[in-house]
Amino acid sequence: MITLNDTTLQLLLVAVVVLPLLGSGAALLPPPPGLGAGGDRDRAVLRHGVTVTGAVLVATLVLAAAFDYDRPGAIQAESDVSWIPALDIRLHLGVDGISLPLLVLTALLTFLCALYSYVRPPEGDARAFVAFLLLLECGTLATFAVLDLMLFFLAFETVLVPMYFLIARFGGAGRGPAAWKFVLYTVLGSVVMLLGLLLVGLGAGTFDMVELAEAHGAGLGHTTQLLAVLAIGIGLAVKTPMWPLHSWLPDAHTAAPTVGSVLLAGVLLKMGTYGLVRIALPMTPDGMETLAPYLGAFAVTGIVYGSLACLALVREGAGGDLKRLIAYSSVGHMGFVLLGIATLTPTGVNGALFANIAHGLITGLLFFLVGALKERTGSTDLDGLAGAAGGAGLYGRTPRFGGLIAFAAVASLGLPGLAGFWGELLALLGAYQPADGLSRPAYLVFLVVAAFGTLLTAGYLLLVVRRVCMGDVPSEPPPHLPDLRVYEYAAFGPLVALTVLAGLWPAVLLDLTDPAVQSLLPGVAR
Repeated sequence: MITLNDTTLQLLLVAVVVLPLLGSGAALLPPPPGLGAGGDRDRAVLRHGVTVTGAVLVATLVLAAAFDYDRPGAIQAESDVSWIPALDIRLHLGVDGISLPLLVLTALLTFLCALYSYVRPPEGDARAFVAFLLLLECGTLATFAVLDLMLFFLAFETVLVPMYFLIARFGGAGRGPAAWKFVLYTVLGSVVMLLGLLLVGLGAGTFDMVELAEAHGAGLGHTTQLLAVLAIGIGLAVKTPMWPLHSWLPDAHTAAPTVGSVLLAGVLLKMGTYGLVRIALPMTPDGMETLAPYLGAFAVTGIVYGSLACLALVREGAGGDLKRLIAYSSVGHMGFVLLGIATLTPTGVNGALFANIAHGLITGLLFFLVGALKERTGSTDLDGLAGAAGGAGLYGRTPRFGGLIAFAAVASLGLPGLAGFWGELLALLGAYQPADGLSRPAYLVFLVVAAFGTLLTAGYLLLVVRRVCMGDVPSEPPPHLPDLRVYEYAAFGPLVALTVLAGLWPAVLLDLTDPAVQSLLPGVAR
């Protein structure tokens, strides 16, 4: 831990948010004289992306090192400047134990994506690719750092444009319709969410998220809170995504380039659940208490639905796509996050926040691996990978690469000792003893259904490992596949290490989030 004064911390957080925006603009500028054109220019702009995202990662790590871990529930590195006085909208930034892990996760995944893209350049205009990547990072970091409702909305919407273009311009087959579907769902959800944010801000007389959280719904009637939670929840549920508002996700993941899928699953999905914890829980507690059982019902439906969809895709002869399967698995995993939030208990909400980070690490790793697998075999079709691509499993052809896929799969199914275990366990424990005022029998049903979903999850992920990694060596030698390369160790290694660290030492996250969660929940009856 290092010690920095308040002014330095404020400037550091501002730099974390602003640097990607400046870097995005710089990526579109003409190249310096003497740089050359063509491939040299593309390599230079991709190197620029690595440099900027690396600088943001370093700044975020310094911010984390200077964070006061004795009071993680307090807002730190806070800056508050008037922006639109007539509407009392302020440039209000700050970080606490809830947002800090998400800032670090975002900076890390974006840097790894930039590094991966430098070694495996995208097809198309490298300048546009880097500009969109950095703009996406800016919007995501801002979403987790801002403390004003209107600023939150602007940051939340900023990510739509770069993600649309990353899919539409740099994606694979079906990228156009998938990109439009992504924008259509998220924009419509955001319009409804904006109405809810305005209802809260205008009703309470302020858009300041800290002040609203401390008031715990004071000044807002039950009907106002109910309507606000419903509107805000719909917008956030689309981004999460919650069943049945999830149908944009499989198409977007299937068509997106590797880095697009990594950031979409690893970071963008977290914006929805973060908004529920940061905004809906503390600011509209009465409305959340009324709608929590419905949120729990949708959550466990998504858990089972996502698992059944994956089982249908993984069966032999179904022609399932591995990227699409992992996308559907995200619907199930994020269902556990929503279930934890729906319990309205510290145990459940802490589990939801832990599962958020675990899902970002593990699913980000899975999409990296699927992208690397497609580069080697030319396909993500499960039937092709199990048969026509050579017959022999990855264990026999690329043992380290195959072993890493198996590691990511068992981490995703929630193997004890890895990051995926703790979040789901805490969400289930929260459902076992939900907040006072909620129907315990209903939540026990949710618990049983979610636990059944964990069995289905284990089933389809073990089938993926069997079909992709195992198999008999054919009579004729299969085509050669390279094992893990040096740059892949660099891109995948940090995610593996953090998955193990969070699994063996869950307190590293729970000690951060719990004090902040305790301060958010007093307004909820329990």
